Amino acid sequence: MALSATIFKANLQISDMDRNYYAEHLLTLARHPSETDERMMVRLLAYALHADEYLCFTKGLCADEEPDLWLKNLTDEIELWVDVGLPDERRLRKACSRSAQVNLYIYGRRGADLWWQKNAEKLQRFSNLTVIEIPDAACKEMTRLVQRNMQLQCTIQDGEIWLSDGGETCSISPLVRMAAE
Repeated sequence: MALSATIFKANLQISDMDRNYYAEHLLTLARHPSETDERMMVRLLAYALHADEYLCFTKGLCADEEPDLWLKNLTDEIELWVDVGLPDERRLRKACSRSAQVNLYIYGRRGADLWWQKNAEKLQRFSNLTVIEIPDAACKEMTRLVQRNMQLQCTIQDGEIWLSDGGETCSISPLVRMAAE
């Protein structure tokens, strides 16, 4: 018998002073049985960093042809492709050819370092790719906020991020490994 996804609800209030974006989003996150709390929270963080009324979660781990998040325009063209994890270079090549902008969020300190060493040179040819590493300590802090029903506030200013549930707050300083041109 196949295991089904676990459903999480998040009321996410975003104050992004870097983009002048202030909104509340009621989100439903389906966590695949093979997905960790850490990965799910990095997906939620990526959502907060790119929040838009048309940004949406996709089938993610269940579909090889889709990212974790995407933003499509009214003609169904992909404007933003957001992936989480350590994909192979072929997947990123395909994403960069299908989307105007691709953002990849890597995490897991040792694994992310090894992945970056292996792929950094090959990825330089993609002018529309941004690779951002979420520090290991921040990932661990974010997992302490996980509940089936979450009330979260996300504040973004000068590239720094604070994620809070009203009781605990985690500070996140993403490391930009590679920025799109």
